[in-house]
Amino acid sequence: MLSHNHGDHTGGLLTLRKAMMTKNPKALSRVHVAEGFFLPAESGPRIPMLRQRAALEAAGVTFVTHKGPEELAPGVWVTGPVPRHTDEKNYPDGLKVQTAAGPAQDTIPEDQALVFDTAEGVVVLTGCGHSGAINLVQDARAITKAKTVLAVIGGLHIFDASDTRLDWTGAELKASGVKYLLMGHCTGLEATWRLRQATGLTRKTAAYGANGSTFILGKGINPGRIAG
Repeated sequence: MLSHNHGDHTGGLLTLRKAMMTKNPKALSRVHVAEGFFLPAESGPRIPMLRQRAALEAAGVTFVTHKGPEELAPGVWVTGPVPRHTDEKNYPDGLKVQTAAGPAQDTIPEDQALVFDTAEGVVVLTGCGHSGAINLVQDARAITKAKTVLAVIGGLHIFDASDTRLDWTGAELKASGVKYLLMGHCTGLEATWRLRQATGLTRKTAAYGANGSTFILGKGINPGRIAG
C-alpha cells in the first residue's frame, strides 16, 4: 500500500520488486493506491513514480486504485481518498497538478491510510497525513463505526504548524480517545511534544519513533532507546 505519490514514499518500489521477484514472482506485484495517485505534474515529488510507472508495470506490478474505503482483510481497511471535513492543510504550498480544468494546487488528494479494527480499539497507520490528522481519525472512526481510537502511528505533516493549530490537533486527538501516539517523519519533534502535552499522554504513550520502532497490542509503544 502506498500512502501517496511522493518520491520518498515510492522511490524504492521498483528496486524491491526486482530484487524480491526472483524468489517469489508475486512479491510486491499488487500495489494499492488511492484515486488521484497518478495525477500529471510537471515538477515536484510526483515525478519519480510517474517516470517509473511503465517500468513497474513491465516488471509485473498491478496498481489497484481505490475510490473509497475497502476491507483488504478481516479488520484491515484501506481508506482510499480521505474526506476533508476540517480546514487542515497538511500539504506544501506551490505544487501543481494537471486536472481536467487545468493546473491546480496539489492538495495530494490521493492521501490514504491503513486502519486496523482491533479488539482493543482502532489503529491508524499513516504515511504523511497530508489529508489532515483529524480528517484521518474521523474517517477511521466512520469506517469502523468506532467511537474511540487506540493509536495513531506515522507522519502527520505538522512540523511547521502554528502553536494554535498544534493545540487544536492535540485537543481533537484527545477527544477521539487516543491512547498512543507513535509519530515520525514529517510530524516533527516539537509537534510531537506539543501533541503529547495537549493529549495528556506520557513519554511511554506518545513518542517520536525511528526505524525499528514498534506498537504491539497489549504492550504498547517501543520507540527504541534513542527515539524514546
